[in-house]
Amino acid sequence: MPRVRLFHWRAEEAKPLIAGMRASGFTVEYTGDTAGGSWRSLRKSPFPLAVVIDLTRLPSHGRHIAAEMRASTSLRHIPIVFVDGDPEKVESIRKDLPDAVYTSRSGLASALKRVKPLADPVTPPRMMNRTDRTTAEKLGIKAGARVAVLDPPPDYLRVLGKLPKDVSLEEEPQEALPLTLWFVREPDAYLSGLAAMRRRAFATRLWIIYPKQQAGRAPSGLTQGLVRESALAVGLVDYKVCSVNEIWTGLLFTRKK
Repeated sequence: MPRVRLFHWRAEEAKPLIAGMRASGFTVEYTGDTAGGSWRSLRKSPFPLAVVIDLTRLPSHGRHIAAEMRASTSLRHIPIVFVDGDPEKVESIRKDLPDAVYTSRSGLASALKRVKPLADPVTPPRMMNRTDRTTAEKLGIKAGARVAVLDPPPDYLRVLGKLPKDVSLEEEPQEALPLTLWFVREPDAYLSGLAAMRRRAFATRLWIIYPKQQAGRAPSGLTQGLVRESALAVGLVDYKVCSVNEIWTGLLFTRKK
């Protein structure tokens, strides 16, 4: 049976989607809500017939996966099928990826039966130039901003790079500032600090920044799934992802409404 790879950031909500594809004759590969951190496994052959990205949750994550695929020589030919999502956000993604497939749940099986590898896939300018953005821009640090920096590594100034004019980086401030960068390195410290971060999130946008999982480096135990689900358990939801540099990645959180 044809194999497809699904990216969806809520495992329970993914079940009906998976069941529908299987009932239509497809083998569905789904690694759970940690899928955003495992897209590189797509490089292992054989390649799937298509990659299905659900946009009903965390569309910025879905766009990130699609951008990374199109930037990869070995993956850019794989058809990308986006499912559902807020019309305004879907339209924004469509402008960058006009040759992806956009469909609803009811039309997904039919769309998958029509897809073929892309001979000359579009790589939109904004995606190609995304590395031109500074780390500060990706994190939303603007001129004149006051930024709380919690538990930073010794070289965090190098990690953040060039900053806009008059930015104030304040280490371990007592008050909640408009933007917080919380660096975490291991699970126990992360889990024990979440309650305090939830209180801060009343008055701040919270980036939780943690080490990437990379070959040749001892794993920290902090995965995207652990960071997201543990934060969700205390009432925090993420809505943006950022590759900070070659060592660090981050998720932006707010309080759950």
